[in-house]
Amino acid sequence: MSLNSQDVSRIARLARVELSAAENAATCDQLNAILGFIAQLQAVDTDGIEPMAHAVDVVQRLRPDVVSETDRRDAFQAVAPDVEAGLYLVPRVIE
Repeated sequence: MSLNSQDVSRIARLARVELSAAENAATCDQLNAILGFIAQLQAVDTDGIEPMAHAVDVVQRLRPDVVSETDRRDAFQAVAPDVEAGLYLVPRVIE
């Protein structure tokens, strides 16, 4: 698929972008180069290749799921302006 100048003008109008004649020609060349690259990628035979989430097979190190801090909720809520049933109350911002 390739685009011509009229296609680029229509896309620019739909996107509410004003292009000069020189910008239109340059954009047309750039978009055609991108579409050509996409066509090259689609032509690659990927049968039998397993999809991957990352180009390098990496494993994220995980830390043990243990409590490392003490529970200080009561101390924090003691200085809060307004608390009810263990929750912080804030002023309503949307009516």
